[in-house]
Amino acid sequence: MKRNRKSKILSTIGPATSNKKSIKNLFISGADIFRLNFSHGTVEDHRKNYEYIREVEKELKRPICIIADLQGPKLRISTFKSKNLKLENGNTFILDLKNELGSEKRVYFPHSEVYESLTPNSHILINDGKIKLQVTKQNKNSIETEVINGGIISDNKGVNIPDIELPLSSITTKDKMDLQKALDMGVDWIALSFVQTKDDILELRKIVNKKAMIMAKIEKPTALKNLESILKVSDGVMIARGDLGVELSPEKIPSIQKNIIRKAREAGKPVVVATQMLESMINNQTPTRAESSDVATAIYDGADTVMLSAETAIGKYPIESVSIMDRIIESVENDDPNYLDEIQMQNRHDKSSTDAIIAAADTISRNSQAVVIVTFSVSGGTTLRMARERCPVKVVAISPSIHTARKLCIVWGIHSCVGDDAQNTREMVDNACKIVKDEELGNIGDSIVITAGVPFGNAGTTNLLRIAKII
Repeated sequence: MKRNRKSKILSTIGPATSNKKSIKNLFISGADIFRLNFSHGTVEDHRKNYEYIREVEKELKRPICIIADLQGPKLRISTFKSKNLKLENGNTFILDLKNELGSEKRVYFPHSEVYESLTPNSHILINDGKIKLQVTKQNKNSIETEVINGGIISDNKGVNIPDIELPLSSITTKDKMDLQKALDMGVDWIALSFVQTKDDILELRKIVNKKAMIMAKIEKPTALKNLESILKVSDGVMIARGDLGVELSPEKIPSIQKNIIRKAREAGKPVVVATQMLESMINNQTPTRAESSDVATAIYDGADTVMLSAETAIGKYPIESVSIMDRIIESVENDDPNYLDEIQMQNRHDKSSTDAIIAAADTISRNSQAVVIVTFSVSGGTTLRMARERCPVKVVAISPSIHTARKLCIVWGIHSCVGDDAQNTREMVDNACKIVKDEELGNIGDSIVITAGVPFGNAGTTNLLRIAKII
């Protein structure tokens, strides 16, 4: 099954789509990757959905990528004596370690490690930023604040503290348990929430141990400060605009999004734009014009993947959400003659033979009217570098490893396939031509560009470039 676009769609599985039929329809409608959100549902729920996805993969004979998204250290207040208490502007409100029901004066905040990290004038945001508090004084047992923006407060609301780097590991005890289950299932990517520094990623990598790719979710101001170092140790990044939009002013998000995409592309790492992309479709059959433009903007910026969250997890119109996102992307990529010019960038090549081969393949494909570029890749490294070029033709990634083929599904312009590794040049050409024809990406007489490594079957040895004609 081929797509008439190069950018990818990530769909979150939830109660609305937690069955094989829905998952199959989501894939047919345009979903390339599926997200298991470990912030919700049980491990058994996720295991069943994983199995459904793999069944669909087998039936449709196309690799499908699965991401396990860990919850991370989400801060929350505890519960209150009464419902819907109101905090008034200018009043004092205390967060403390007393495990008692809260009031309009105080609430239990069971995160002792945070207390001494705060300083006077630090800001605390509650319920997605609807309530804003400013710290006046604190100690190891309590945080006294002034209510800056008041409102209704209720049980178990989330807390954001944007001003400081918190002394919290991004991997909680729950995450470690969920992570092991996800790795046992065989997921392709692990998304780590609330990353602050590269150390969070390095900690996770020790546990994952090459069993999956690692995606850093950028949703805290501290992650922005450390973006380049985080990119170096991650396999990809997700712009999680929900929490990021809480902790930063809304007007800053568009430029931040563009900058993260630019940096990720320079690093040759796939980047996902997530959260509230078609949010109105949770309850409506069509998106707003602003939402359509938001999706289009991410595509023009050069994002590898755009994500649907609640739209497909709990929404009334999950299939329609994927379909309209598919059509928006197709319209941008195929109807706008300036699209490819918009996403071209001054590529920064490493000084290696592989990058020389990739640059040459890109140039030749443009000048020879090749229909596709074929990469033979064991690890996927060459294919990732090729994607950085944003070639005008689709890249067919052939790997002997289903795991590599799945991981590459998230990458811009990549049509991944499982195929036998070639033993010689003749076999390489024959295999490439056959797969391109079988996948309906080229016809007899079409030219293709092929990259591979000699000796065949060794990772990291791309050193061969060939132009071939399908016969």
